[in-house]
Amino acid sequence: MMDNQFPRRAFLQGLGTALALPAMESLVPKSASAAAKAGDKPPVRMAFIYVPNGKDMAHWSPKDLGENFQLPPILEPLQPVKSDILVMSGLTHDKARANGDGPGDHARSTGAFLTAVQPYKTNGADIRLGISVDQVVAQANGKLTRFPSLELGVDRGRQSGNCDSGYSCAYSSNISWRGPTQPVAKEINPRAVFERLFSNGKKAEVSESQAKRNRYRKSILDMVTEDAATLKKRLSGKDLQKLDEYFTSVREIEQRLLSVELGGAAAIPGATKPAGIPRDWSEHVRLMGDMMVLAFQADLTRVCSFMYANAGSNRSFRNIDVPEGHHNLSHHQNNPEKIEKIRRINRYYVEQFSRLLQKMKSIKEADGSTLLDNSMIVYGSAISDGNRHNHEELPVLLAGKGGGAITTGRHVRYPRNTPMGNLFLSMMDQVGVVEERFGDSTGRLNQLT
Repeated sequence: MMDNQFPRRAFLQGLGTALALPAMESLVPKSASAAAKAGDKPPVRMAFIYVPNGKDMAHWSPKDLGENFQLPPILEPLQPVKSDILVMSGLTHDKARANGDGPGDHARSTGAFLTAVQPYKTNGADIRLGISVDQVVAQANGKLTRFPSLELGVDRGRQSGNCDSGYSCAYSSNISWRGPTQPVAKEINPRAVFERLFSNGKKAEVSESQAKRNRYRKSILDMVTEDAATLKKRLSGKDLQKLDEYFTSVREIEQRLLSVELGGAAAIPGATKPAGIPRDWSEHVRLMGDMMVLAFQADLTRVCSFMYANAGSNRSFRNIDVPEGHHNLSHHQNNPEKIEKIRRINRYYVEQFSRLLQKMKSIKEADGSTLLDNSMIVYGSAISDGNRHNHEELPVLLAGKGGGAITTGRHVRYPRNTPMGNLFLSMMDQVGVVEERFGDSTGRLNQLT
């Protein structure tokens, strides 16, 4: 039941299944000293969520600084977690600017988002960028968890071709880069993510488990019944409640996946999305986000990147009365009607983010803190105003207290053209990855506490 590679982490074993469990006091070895138990703090997780096409900054940026700021219209959905966010104004991605390379701001901004490096302009195989912050941390700390990092998305990616004014689609489709020429492809199929998180990696067993679950409408929890029964005998009442809540989350995700697969795109003649991909964008985002939360909760990984859409996304949102494409609307040329629709889209994106944060805040860690308390979640874009394609005064939020290293519930402003790479350096410090520079950074950020 205890994993040999990760001895402090429990896995429930079954046919094709290795169901990781959240940390629980009852599973701390009895031989551990009281001091060791008291000092066993939850790990700090980090995630980076990318959104496309910039924002309507007039309704994004709070007017007041400090703790007594009011959430502007776009950020109002964050009211339930206002005390858990840091609104950061003044950050810049200089390497998303043209700097002599001409048009292609969308691809450049996505490429620079987590690298702070200027993408080499090409639509051929000779792509060149830099390592992204999530992968720096994954390479340093990835051995501590089953998966060094998790890369999620909603839009299908392309690794070649021309996607933006001579820039390769690899730049537009990826924010995670293992090295200058190695984008890390994101997974967009929720079922594939679920099976990856909870399989034991034995191909034949995994296939048999999936077939059995499909045939008999079984849950993955049914595959670990014996181990679960043994485990429950060792748990305190508090930990039994935590286990029940965790199992409920796993089963609820399974039911949503099944609903998508039975009534989703695969059942529609002529549908272009592969089986298992939700037709509804918000449900797609929520499913992927919920699995990120499960992965963090069970300490399967401590690093995640998540693209809510690819660069330049032209998705329409008829459910909020916006039938026009997002990218087209972002070139609003100060048309009030178009700006209002952009504002609606911006707010809808933030609603999804708020839901994710509220879920993380509801999950208690072994020491009584919350999953959100022990996380650093960056949400934003490397384009500010989509109409101007500017890359200073970026729309950036930092959620979570980083294990106590960040004082949230504030709006802070940095000097104009402060590199976003400075934020990444400061975040890496909090997980023990100390670098002298990152991309075009000039130092650490102040005002985080």
